[in-house]
Amino acid sequence: MSSEKPLALVTGASAGLGVVFARRLARDGFGLILVARRRDRLEALARELGGAEVLPADLADGDGLKRVEDRIAQAPNLELLVNNAGFGVGGFFFNRPVDGQDTMHRVHIIATMRLSHAALRVMVPRSKGAIVNVSSVAAFGQSPGSVSYCATKTWINSFTEGLYLELKNAGSPVRVQALCPGFTITEFHDAMGMDRATIPRWLWMRAEDVVERSLAGLERGELFVVPGAIYKLIVALEGVIPGRLRRALAIRYSRAAKRV
Repeated sequence: MSSEKPLALVTGASAGLGVVFARRLARDGFGLILVARRRDRLEALARELGGAEVLPADLADGDGLKRVEDRIAQAPNLELLVNNAGFGVGGFFFNRPVDGQDTMHRVHIIATMRLSHAALRVMVPRSKGAIVNVSSVAAFGQSPGSVSYCATKTWINSFTEGLYLELKNAGSPVRVQALCPGFTITEFHDAMGMDRATIPRWLWMRAEDVVERSLAGLERGELFVVPGAIYKLIVALEGVIPGRLRRALAIRYSRAAKRV
């Protein structure tokens, strides 16, 4: 990997949006550090891209997370961090094993916080760089069967907005973005065991289009990026529909879709 290339670190790079981000950034001339648990997948992607640094790590594990933090600290040319690692589980919170909920909070919240801190310690002194925190349209509401997922994604939005305000207050040109996609065609929902047929086809977006919208929004300095006109409308409605009605609709939708 040439030290002259701008460097991007992508978490969750073994599948889904992480793979698509990696492919796009490689085409854009970035050197890459690929982070995920599955070394075999990372190595296969690195070969496909013609070379990339592979850093296997479980971000829910303190030692794994520390290895990634330390690597960031040693990357003075880091220009982009994509906090993409994440997962979802279905079912009522009180019916699910708590360990899975705990892991989700560690990956979505603790890892995002610590890696963002490590990256900003590199980027802010150089007055150069950007962070994309992959959130979700689910961050703008709640849904039965997705309590921890919605809550942690809401935290990501709030955290990213706070960073945005601090950077502006400090006069730093470093950018941050919360990427909030809706249903996207990746392995994410397959891993949850969700039947895609329960979701209308017109609600599904291509992962490549989501990544394109994210990077275009980053160039424009957009804080919240919600890809797709239908999802922009959904988010707008979330902000104006009275809470009591919004909650009733969430329950009705979950029952109709048999999500829980």
